[in-house]
Amino acid sequence: MTKDNHISEALLEEAMDWFLELKARPNCRDTQARFRAWLGQSELHGQAWQTALRTWQLLGEVPPVHEHLWRGARPSVFVEPPVRQRRRMGTGGLVAGVALALAACLVLFVSLPSLLVWWQADHVTETAQNRTITLADGTIIEMGGGSAIATDISAGTRHVRLLKGEAYFNVARDPSRPFVVEAGGVEVSVLGTAFDVQLASTETTVELAHGTVAVSYSANAHKQNFELAPGEMATVSHATGAVLRSAIAADDIGAWRSGRMFVNDVTVAAAAERLQRYHSAWISIPQPDLAGRRVTGVYDLKDPDRALQALVQPFGGKVREVTPYGRILTRF
Repeated sequence: MTKDNHISEALLEEAMDWFLELKARPNCRDTQARFRAWLGQSELHGQAWQTALRTWQLLGEVPPVHEHLWRGARPSVFVEPPVRQRRRMGTGGLVAGVALALAACLVLFVSLPSLLVWWQADHVTETAQNRTITLADGTIIEMGGGSAIATDISAGTRHVRLLKGEAYFNVARDPSRPFVVEAGGVEVSVLGTAFDVQLASTETTVELAHGTVAVSYSANAHKQNFELAPGEMATVSHATGAVLRSAIAADDIGAWRSGRMFVNDVTVAAAAERLQRYHSAWISIPQPDLAGRRVTGVYDLKDPDRALQALVQPFGGKVREVTPYGRILTRF
């Protein structure tokens, strides 16, 4: 199977957004012009679009939409992709607008774990599915729901890329081959230990159960390094490189393995993103003031709707069931 390691998931999601945008506005010249400009930014944009087309063809969308727009595209100026979260709408149109987006995106979301990372991943889990695998070196990896990893275990290398989600590593000791986990630009290097790594869209979190890990990442064009001791956790911001370190109880490290989600001073949006991996419905938070609130706590992954309610209730939030396959978190 041929894998493309150069197209980022973010770029693929932009291409998916453009597909939905073009479907929603088939005769809008402004949308078509902005799409042409986005497509022409680089060859990778074109490759991402081709991947999006193949994905939708697998879902029965044949023939490809708006073929005349993307044949022979040339590089152009930067244009932002359509971001549904940024659209402004009044209270009356909010739920209806998001409901339409949910209907359009449902099939795509359900298929993301297998369709967006299948060419990169060696092991994938579906929504709410936990899985344990053993690598050739004896390392045991427990994968959380909606997660994906790529592995490279050879005579001189032990390397794992966490492509999506969360995984708990119990690393077999081998002084001659350090074990490296890469997640969102953050690298965790060990010889033999047990730790949990969580990859979110904006940050990477490492929780150490026992042993020692060295964490490295790039910030402001400089390589940064630090070590964690048992009972410590650290969250690294992808955008700024800022590191939040704190203590964590042993029972809360990789708590998802026992059906619980532990979060420490994260945004509601980040917590909902983690809950999404255990919920069969699409989760949307259209109000930035609610999405940006910060929470600390333990939530029940076995009852994700109850967990969502517990997440937003302290801020006057509600969980609205638009359809059996859609949840909207709002403050009104």
